[in-house]
Amino acid sequence: MDIDAREIDAIFYDLGGTLRLVERDAAFEAQARRRIAELCGETGDPDAFCTFLDYRYAGYRKWCFETLREATEAELWTRWLTPDYPRELIEKNAVELTIEFRNKDGRRVVAPNGARSVRELYANGYKLGIISNLITSKEIPDWLKQDDLEKYFGAVLLSCVEGTRKPDPQISAKACAKLGVKPERCAYIGDNLSRDVEGTRLAGFGMFILYTNPQKLAKEKITEENRPDAIIFDFAELKELFPSAPQVAREKTRKG
Repeated sequence: MDIDAREIDAIFYDLGGTLRLVERDAAFEAQARRRIAELCGETGDPDAFCTFLDYRYAGYRKWCFETLREATEAELWTRWLTPDYPRELIEKNAVELTIEFRNKDGRRVVAPNGARSVRELYANGYKLGIISNLITSKEIPDWLKQDDLEKYFGAVLLSCVEGTRKPDPQISAKACAKLGVKPERCAYIGDNLSRDVEGTRLAGFGMFILYTNPQKLAKEKITEENRPDAIIFDFAELKELFPSAPQVAREKTRKG
């Protein structure tokens, strides 16, 4: 079927760089570094300790990209980040350590009009889900409950829980099955032209929407292989793009 004729039943959000953005906060980040050291039983300088953890995390990330796998929090810390620290202590604290490991790089906040778009798309009849490469299993469920967004998402798949990560199509296929929708009738919103576009197309999704800004878009190299089906600069645009399920107002799409 011609992509311009496809209807969409479900819309999936990416998280990092898309629905959730990083806001720098020096005091917040410093507290996270101190807490990481405390949870590991490390008595040295927290800043130096976290710099060392970043070095080890780079090795973990290389493994992730090569294998398209994601470790659980316990495996991340006992195998990759702190294998030389007391295993029982690290396993007990692994979930909190992972949250603080993310906090040390900034505070996560919802993108402007992001929560509003979730409510509007749901009201317009679309099924909603989240598919995200993420090392923490607890942060997102806690955030969804805190912001009263949990009820809108019928499927929330995180790579550290599923064991696989985008662009492996397995995680997307499982998300579609959970919502009871066909991949070709799904749209995905992400910020990465390589990982998100590739994953979306391998999964057979009907539409990929790039969330970006004019400055970042000007630096992107868009090719036929990574070209998004639509580009948005603000989540408020989604209400007009998806007026009522399963309709798509393709005449309103911005393309690269």
